[in-house]
This record gives sequence, structure tokens and C-alpha cells, in this order.
Amino acid sequence: MAHIIGVVSQKGGVGKSTLTRLVAREFAQQGWDVKIADLDVSQGTCVEWGRIRQKNGVAPLIRVESFGRLEPALADAERFDLVVIDGAPHATATTLDIARVCDLVVIPTGLSLDDLRPAVVLAHELVRKGVAADKLVFVLARVGESVASMEDARRFLAQAGYDVAQHELPDRIGYQRAMNAGLAASESAHRTLNEKAEAVAQDIADRLTALVSRREVA
Repeated sequence: MAHIIGVVSQKGGVGKSTLTRLVAREFAQQGWDVKIADLDVSQGTCVEWGRIRQKNGVAPLIRVESFGRLEPALADAERFDLVVIDGAPHATATTLDIARVCDLVVIPTGLSLDDLRPAVVLAHELVRKGVAADKLVFVLARVGESVASMEDARRFLAQAGYDVAQHELPDRIGYQRAMNAGLAASESAHRTLNEKAEAVAQDIADRLTALVSRREVA
């Protein structure tokens, strides 16, 4: 059975699909067989990205499929090393189902309270309904240059009781251009942007490894 990472959010525009594609690419680059299950059927962002990636012959290969429900998305999970689930752009009943089956749940958020508050509400709801808090990790995405704003966001999330990835994903046109060409954030034309994206992906990979190791010991 594959490891499963879910990327979910309470609102759109916070970098959910960007992180999904980044995580999938970085694991695939390490030789993992990876599938993206795109449950954002209204937009199909990852599916269209996968189509462009395949058309342009970009390696490594990442299978991307669209699903209206979670069950068929995981029906062939045993064929893969990792399934990354791109959830709907707003929290739904399926968001809880995703969180329950995942090894790790990634919640992207911007820096404003308009982004942070609903993200924390989502996390609280998941925990209230039985999802272990240590399965949740927040990622600051689409951030600007203000170090103070990033520190404030980290403090807000820590006070709410949640972990935050060590690195952030900035809001840069280079990432958008990369994704328009079927590339991930770590495959942009700019080395510094790629390094920032790779650092975020490594944070997520480290968290997944730690969680799986703890459960195996238990």
C-alpha cells in the first residue's frame, strides 16, 4: 500500500495544487512511483498540468488522474509508492475522509489572518473528529518578503497548537511560468526558486518519514 499525503485547504488560492505538484515531483525524482489523485473536479488543475507535462515529455513520469470520490482514487494505491491527494478548493465532507486515510496532511496557508483563521478552523475540526494533530503540518505558501509577517504567522499557528514547515514557498512569477509548462515549482528556470521549493518538499518528506517511523515502532 502506498504512503498517502493529502493536501487540503479551507479556501482556494493558498497554493494547494502548487504544493501537490511539488511533492509529487520531488518524490518521483527520487525514484518513487507517484500518482496525483486530483479531487478538485471543478478546476482539474493538476490533471491539466499532468497533460501538459506528458505532452512536453517532462521526466520524471507522474501519473495524474481526476476523481469525484476518494474510494476510486485509492483503489489502485498498492501499485504506487506514494499517492498525493489534491483536495477540493474548499473543505468538504471528503476532506475529513482524506485526512483519516493519509499518513500526512499538508495544509497550505497565506500570511494574512483571512487565510490563517480558516486554516486553523479546518485543522481544529479535523482534530475534533479524530484526526491526530501530529498528522497535520502547515506550510506557508505564496508568501511575500516580510520576515515579520512570516514570524507572526508561525506564532499564530504555534499558539493554535500546530506544527509549521521550516521553509516557506514564496509567491513568484517563475513558479507560475514553470507550472504553465507542466513543471513543478522545483523545476523553474531559476536556481534560487528551485532551492526554496526543494527545501519545502524536504520538510514534508522529513515529516512523512518521522510519522511512518513512529507508527512502525508503536
